[in-house]
Order: sequence, then structure tokens, then C-alpha cells
Amino acid sequence: MRSRSQFQSHKKSTLLPLVCAAAFFSLLLFVIQSSFFSGRINRKIDLGKEKVQVSDLSPQELRNLAEFQTRVQQCVANRGLGLTAHLVDLCKLTLKFPEGTNSTWYNEQFKVFEPLEYHYDICDAILLWEQYRNMTTVLTREYLDARPDGWLDYAAKRIAQLGADKCYNRTLCEEHLNVLLPANPPFHPRQFRTCAVVGNSGDLLKTEFGEEIDSHDAVIRDNEAPVNEKYAKYVGLKRDFRLVVRGAARNMIKILKGSNDEVLIIKSVTHKDFNDMIKSIPNPVYLFQGIVLRRGAKGTGMKSIELALSMCDIVDIYGFTVDPGYTEWTRYFSTPRKGHNPLQGRAYYQLLECLGVIRIHSPMRAKRKQDWSDVPSREMINRAHAAALHFKRGPDGQLGQFGSCKVWGNVDPDNSGPISGSSDMSDVRKHSNYSKWETMPFKSIRKEAQDHFKQMEGVSMYKIDGNKLDDLVCVRHSVNSKG
Repeated sequence: MRSRSQFQSHKKSTLLPLVCAAAFFSLLLFVIQSSFFSGRINRKIDLGKEKVQVSDLSPQELRNLAEFQTRVQQCVANRGLGLTAHLVDLCKLTLKFPEGTNSTWYNEQFKVFEPLEYHYDICDAILLWEQYRNMTTVLTREYLDARPDGWLDYAAKRIAQLGADKCYNRTLCEEHLNVLLPANPPFHPRQFRTCAVVGNSGDLLKTEFGEEIDSHDAVIRDNEAPVNEKYAKYVGLKRDFRLVVRGAARNMIKILKGSNDEVLIIKSVTHKDFNDMIKSIPNPVYLFQGIVLRRGAKGTGMKSIELALSMCDIVDIYGFTVDPGYTEWTRYFSTPRKGHNPLQGRAYYQLLECLGVIRIHSPMRAKRKQDWSDVPSREMINRAHAAALHFKRGPDGQLGQFGSCKVWGNVDPDNSGPISGSSDMSDVRKHSNYSKWETMPFKSIRKEAQDHFKQMEGVSMYKIDGNKLDDLVCVRHSVNSKG
């Protein structure tokens, strides 16, 4: 038999290669992970005047982005109903549908069916959508006054049938816009705790979300979607906001009947049909502060989400046909029809859910317990947002909450400006409470909204155009004048 010393010596000689191999493997794994999360360490990204490198981020910022990305990946795996997220680098990922998914939307221009994978930059996405939490999304007089050539160049784009691409006659342009142009923002960030954005998908008829939808502090609906007892158990009866496209003007009087307080927000441009209608109804009417967004989901529903996020802490969406397996776009109140490319929108909505922007409700989740624990927490989102801001904007990322303000304006605290309206409005509208949002006392709005206003030093933020984070018009109000 071997002596104990011989056995121990043999054991050491056997373990030594294993220990070395384990150490080598750990080192290799570390190198792979490091190259994955900071592999672009020597690659500069051109952001105009700034040159940003991954190496500019601290180890903690790198960890924050890596942890956030991993949580997003896990969230998609848990909630994506077959979708999977594949990490590419520090910010980029690809969402893939499972093989065999029915791609039914055909692009006539490129002669291809809708793809089954989509590529996103979550650093850009988190910066864009977190910015919306501080935004004003209703066109106001203070925005046109503060924006360079706002009345001359921009106002004309919001008025159809003007006959000119510029407002050379400002008085004429004001006549078109006064009827729906508040002096200051009528709605505030954090004004509501929970909001339901209700789409028009026929999938709503597979659910009974009505009571749940009505339990929200505010409900936002789209275009001609009916709200009545026939559909109450599916879509609810509460009606606070309605975002509409230009072509829906002629049907709005009938749609709005029975709800004098429902706020009508026009998606793109105003025109004669809308202005004639506005003068005859008691409902508040405003114009969406429209911008061009180049991303993976379009339509009135996406604009409604932007509107909701600018006013609400929590945004729940219903009726967006967000699950794969259907063959055509449907509406709950009409016959099936072709519509938006469903898979592209499905992927983008899923990304937004796992970025903590929205919460998706659909027939395929109706019987599932919704605890949302797999969605990144607000603390994790804030940490990732700070790291992404530093990464994408370099030193400017440290400039605080006003680092994206390129244009500044001021409002005289003693001059609140005119209320929306015109001299030729009907008696119905003149004697209604349509202006209540514009004259609402500051002390009567939700405490969280008051606190946010003070935290922002009384500044209202507006996007100028597109997805650029640096294109903001910022208008300062007097915090003290708000009481």
C-alpha cells in the first residue's frame, strides 16, 4: 500500500493541472466578458463635436449598463411569449421571434415579408423614453414664442390648407391656432399615477379588461373607438383623453357625444374641418406637439403612449395586438382590415416593457399573475440612464437635468397668457368648462406633479424635432408664482 505522504504527493500533482486549468478558464472568461461589455474600448463614436469612448465610463457605470442589459434580456425571456434577446455589445441587442412565426405583413416596396428579428440600441432607447417623462407633448403658445422662428417656420407646418409654408401673416396663423392653443402646458409630468392607453385591436374581445381599464386615474383612447355599454366589459367606459388623426374630424361630434370633459388631442395638423368642429363642442381640444420619430413602431397608438408617459407614472397598454399568432390586423368595433406591420410593433412594445416604459396587457396574459418583478426596477433604470447619458454624451452627460436644453425661453409670472378659444365659438363651448385644464390651480394638482415641477425649477421641456436628445426647447416659469 502507498504511504500517506505518497498519496498526498500524488493528489497534489493531480490537482495542480486542474487548478491551473480552472484559473486559465476563469481568466479567459473574464477577458471574454470584458471584451463583450467594453469591447469597443478603443472605438470612438462620433457624436458631432464630442468623441466618446467606453473607457471613459467608470467600472461601476459599466457594471450598471451590463446589469441592466442582462435584466432586459431576462425580462424578454420571461415575458416575450417566445421572443428572445441576444446581446451584441454594451448597448445593442437583437430581438428574435421563434422560428416558424407566421410573418404575414408584406412590404410591397422591397418585395419581402416582415423579418423575424429586429436590432435596437437600448442606451438610445432609455435616454429617449426617460426624457419623455419630463416632456410637454401639447403645443403651446410659449413654445412657439420661445422656438427660433417658431411662428414663422414651425406654426405653418401645423396648419393645413394655409396655402404657404411659412406664417408671413402671423395674425392669420394665430386665427387658425388660437382655438386650440393654450398659453402654457395644460398637463404636467406626474399629473396622474396610472394611465391606461387603450388601442383598437380586435383581441380586446377575447378579454374582459373593462373594469381594470376604468380603475386607472386616466384613460387614453384612439380615433373613432366607441365607448358604450356594448363594449363596456371589454374596453371600459371611462374616457379622459382621445388622440385623433386628421381624417377623424368629421366623425368626432358623434363619437364625443355624452362626454363633454373628454380631452381631444389632434395628432398632426389642424384644418378647417377641425376648427369648425371645435367651435361647436364643449370638449377641450389641443394639438399634439408632433415630432418625427424614426423607430420600430408607428401609428396613433405609439403617439398615445408618448402622451401618456409625459403625464403618468405608470402606463398600462391594452388592445395593441401585441402577441404573435394572429393573421391580420383587427379592430374590436369593425370588420378586420390590414394595418400596421404587427411583428415590428410587437418587438418594439416588448422592448419598451422591459425598459420599464409600459406594461403590456393582452389575452395571452389575461390569466397570468402580473407581478412585474422581472422588469427593471426604477433604481436600476436610473443607474443605467446615468451611465448611458455619460456614454452617449460624454462630458455633457454630467450637466444635469438641463444638459439637453439648446433653446431657452422665459414666461412672465404676471402674464399667464390667453385661454384657448376664439370670438366666434358657440354658446355651448363658451359656457363649458373646456378651459379647466388651463386654469387649474397649481395647488390642486397631484403632489408628485408639484414636487416634480419644483425639482425642475419651473422649467417646461419640449422636443424640437426627431430623436435627437439635444434638441429641446426649455421654458422657465416662476416656481414662486405657482405657490
